[in-house]
Amino acid sequence: MLNAFIIVWRESLEALLVISVLLSWIARQQQPAGALRHGLWLGTCGGVTLAVGLGYASFAVQSEFAGSSLEIFQLVMVLAAAALILHMVLWMHRHGRDMRRQLEGQAAQAASAWGIAAIAALAVAREGAETVVFLYGLGMESSGAALASVLGSAAAGLAAAVVSAWLAARGARLLNYRTLFRISEILLLLIANALLVSGVDRMISLDWLPALIDPVWDLSALLADGQGAGRLLADFTGYRARPAAMVLLASACFWAFALWRMRRPAAHALPAKA
Repeated sequence: MLNAFIIVWRESLEALLVISVLLSWIARQQQPAGALRHGLWLGTCGGVTLAVGLGYASFAVQSEFAGSSLEIFQLVMVLAAAALILHMVLWMHRHGRDMRRQLEGQAAQAASAWGIAAIAALAVAREGAETVVFLYGLGMESSGAALASVLGSAAAGLAAAVVSAWLAARGARLLNYRTLFRISEILLLLIANALLVSGVDRMISLDWLPALIDPVWDLSALLADGQGAGRLLADFTGYRARPAAMVLLASACFWAFALWRMRRPAAHALPAKA
């Protein structure tokens, strides 16, 4: 799934950025760097372990639900994933420029292997936890080959993040963190909109929201959303061949809010290199 690939790529890239900033700070310190690096990698492993634990807990909790309660739980997870993606994009768009300074300030205050470990663990665990929620929202109904496809896409996203971070660290031409994060912003917003549309569809089916007009139009003859390119567009952007008016209204509000917040004056993006 393209969605899983992009989400894992972006989240892993953020985690790798944190690690690279801390490694750069450690290299500039006069005290022996071995213990600090050990603390960094220990914290990174701890953060990954916490994220994996959250993933296990999410599926364990799901197994306790059935019927309508399971459907409600899945709906909450879908909407939570959409909200978290939107929040992440807006936060990084406004505060990304200060991220390196803040991390180095925290490292200077910690100034010990255990302090660096704690910073790394919290940062990596946060990115990992977000990834778990996002992937759950995307693949909660998947099983068998579909689930394997999600996991394969996630693994490919992680590998792509490692390559992207390596190229950016080497100063590859036209490839830097600013460019990567700007490209990923719009891709993530498309995914968040797709999750929101899925959630609104579910709420309409549960009679929690009125459809208003259903459908507003019918493009099934031109591009059906159940297979082929239409299915890909539906999964990635929230496209519906026969949309209800409530779905269109929710999507319009989402984009209006996201674009308004992104155009507000603030620090916009990450430095070209980290």
